Amino acid sequence: MSHTVGQVRADVEEAARWLAGRVIRTPVLRSPVIDGLAGARVLLKAENLQNGGSYKMRGALRAVGRLAASGHTGVIAQSTGNHAIAVALAAREHGLTGTVVLPVDAATTKVDRARAAGARVVLAGTDVAERAAVVDGLSDESGHPVVDAYDHPDVIAGQGTASLELIEEAERAGTPLDALVVPVGGGGGVAGACLAAAGRGIEVYGVEPVGCDSLARSLAAGVRVPVAPVPTIADGLRPSCVGELPFAIVRDVLRGVVRVDDDEIGAAFRLILMELRVLAEPSGAAGLAGALRLAGEERVGPGRQRTVGVVLTGGNVEASVVARLSTQRSATVTTVEGMAA
Repeated sequence: MSHTVGQVRADVEEAARWLAGRVIRTPVLRSPVIDGLAGARVLLKAENLQNGGSYKMRGALRAVGRLAASGHTGVIAQSTGNHAIAVALAAREHGLTGTVVLPVDAATTKVDRARAAGARVVLAGTDVAERAAVVDGLSDESGHPVVDAYDHPDVIAGQGTASLELIEEAERAGTPLDALVVPVGGGGGVAGACLAAAGRGIEVYGVEPVGCDSLARSLAAGVRVPVAPVPTIADGLRPSCVGELPFAIVRDVLRGVVRVDDDEIGAAFRLILMELRVLAEPSGAAGLAGALRLAGEERVGPGRQRTVGVVLTGGNVEASVVARLSTQRSATVTTVEGMAA
């Protein structure tokens, strides 16, 4: 690879300086009810309010900005949605043509937003290997570089700036983070979180949906292990394999990976909606689901972790999903209602 792990680590703060004023410094939210459920102070970084609806904007803008500065006239990317939207917006901002490849079953909201940003949208297959093959062909044909969603050092550094902002804000408030929890798709976001947290004594955890747990299996095996992703409401967290560079970054520093099921993600979605009054997509809500599972396993909470940071990674969600999840009930919701009474 052209970048070592050490070089990428140094890039996070540089990316933060470059992105200042180019992205929203999103708020950090807190709820007494969520604190009570976790048994800890939970600080949630609302990247669902970011430009493009997700923290993917940070990495895409950094990567595309550098490509534009080096003379490229177009970029190509593939993802399940949020990275594609972000690359499309970044390409438009820098006057580049953008082509994005999404799965045929991508959320309509995400397809529409990528098109609205001016990108050419290509729908291909249902797994990352199919999309990657199409992307490679398009890149060979056009000569435009690929902005990889997982294995691009600028993308990882950019996404790490969301965690860096959360860490810095917690320190300024006098409540430094003891733990940081980030949802995992291809691993770029959690890799960026590990880089941002390096040397600060913060335990970083990844969160994967049950059955979409390539990172957890890879850490156990010591090598990257692909999976056949199962259906999940967290559509942004179902790549078949963690990225090569993210795995190299996290393998020796990540505290652990938490697996959560759709019921737990749905309960976290409702907590965010009802207690924080903001809308997160299920993939973004997975971070809170993971933090609550960690609390249930007594890995965070009284006597251990006093302050837990959670990155709400995105908010691009179908109206039908919002309607369905909002009306479901669960043990968690019952508990919340009891606490609020």
